[in-house]
Amino acid sequence: MARVERALISVSDKTGIVDFARELQHAGIEIISTGGTSKLLKDNGIRVVEISEHTGFPEIMDGRVKTLHPKVHGGLLALRDNETHKKQMKELGIKPIDMVVVNLYPFEQTISKKDVHMEEAIENIDIGGPSMIRSASKNYRHVIVVVNPKRYEFIVEELKANHHDISEKMRFELAIEAFRTTGRYDRIIANYFDSLDKKNGFPTALSLDYIKRQDLRYGENHHQTAAFYVEENVQEPCVSNARQLYGKELSYNNIIDLNAALELVKEFERPSAIVIKHTNPCGAASANTLDQAFKKAYYGDPLSAFGCILGLNKSVDVATAEVITEPGHFVEAIIAPEFEQQAIEILTTKRKWGSSLRLLKTGDLSAHAVDTCAYDMKRVVGGILLQGRDLSVYDPANLKVVTKKKPSEKEMSDLRFAFIVCKHVKSNSIVLVRDEAVVGVGAGQMSRIDSTEISFRKSGDRVKGAVMASDAFFPFRDSVDAAARSGVVAIIQPGGSNKDDESIAAADEHGIAMVFTGQRHFRH
Repeated sequence: MARVERALISVSDKTGIVDFARELQHAGIEIISTGGTSKLLKDNGIRVVEISEHTGFPEIMDGRVKTLHPKVHGGLLALRDNETHKKQMKELGIKPIDMVVVNLYPFEQTISKKDVHMEEAIENIDIGGPSMIRSASKNYRHVIVVVNPKRYEFIVEELKANHHDISEKMRFELAIEAFRTTGRYDRIIANYFDSLDKKNGFPTALSLDYIKRQDLRYGENHHQTAAFYVEENVQEPCVSNARQLYGKELSYNNIIDLNAALELVKEFERPSAIVIKHTNPCGAASANTLDQAFKKAYYGDPLSAFGCILGLNKSVDVATAEVITEPGHFVEAIIAPEFEQQAIEILTTKRKWGSSLRLLKTGDLSAHAVDTCAYDMKRVVGGILLQGRDLSVYDPANLKVVTKKKPSEKEMSDLRFAFIVCKHVKSNSIVLVRDEAVVGVGAGQMSRIDSTEISFRKSGDRVKGAVMASDAFFPFRDSVDAAARSGVVAIIQPGGSNKDDESIAAADEHGIAMVFTGQRHFRH
């Protein structure tokens, strides 16, 4: 390795590039640049050698061809310790290029725009950039390749500390990042073209790009290894981009449950709380204030709630922190948009279990639109299943009252709440709600009547006057009969069974209102 003497800079994302180039110039490094990058650097007083001056050949075809030249790739690929290469460089007037700073045309941003034309997408396919990145990465022992603006400050510090050079280990890490970048870029392009003639939008070949966020101590069980991978540049508030404010490292199960809590609580506008155990909501409630919502949610099933994961949709204030830490409560992790500083102090110091509590902040839940293009994925041995996310929302226009009795305004409010919660419970699922609070849940049973009976057992006397939601139709009238015996006053379900008439007749016999949604919400 030798000191860096020459750098080629050509970036689409110009974040931080002026300061970085200025530091390189202060270090005596010659800068070669192209197009808009060259103009920006010159406008900021940085000396630049134009790419056409370096190659002796003009940029042509509206800039499509500018760096695809032997004086560029020869300068990148030449082995500095190979005498034949050194001789050929001298004979052909090829100067070594010791650093490449490149990021690529914004193809992904372009195709994410509404109604983008294919011609615009094609013009945003970078050719020269990936070519330079690959050449530099292949020759990483002699060329530093930088594709991430977040690396600039670190690179400058390394150059200053190591006599205008960086270690081979770091060069190798940068090359891995570079190859990963070009690989992802090509996969995005391939997936875009592949999707153009696919009616359902699913690609012929599936390529996944996730970055490891952290190793986990173990998986669902101690004998299973695990790690957490996340997508880059996700804008939707989610567990993957939430910032942990307090507490020890999250476990595999914590992350699964935090996701379940957040995705459900995001569906409500009023102050709401979701209590999760083993991915199922055992408590959920809305109220005028967040502390009231937590009280109602936790006491939906306080026995199950012990050691829960908690999702909240408003900033955690002092009143909410005080009620969460009351005697008898035990919460393992909380995910919320924001936490008041005094609330953090209460949560982490008032009770002994505060030292083991994890706090995660997502930011404003309404700040970014939901990613409707994302997939749900489930692994099976030897394959993977993809489906669109279940983003259907409660729409009163799609409801159909099928019984003689119509729900009251209050019952409709509770039916809406129950319908939303039921969507997030493992099938077969039954949810009982009264006063916008879950009072009983039957989850994951092999028969719907079993889930129904479990929900009644969980609710006790609170079932009287409650409404009931089912994630799929009733195959028989037995659940409706059981609901009537227990005191349920209204039911919401998808409908669609061959025996719907029997369920409707049962509801009419018992004077229960029943509403069909026309939409099933299985959750396996």
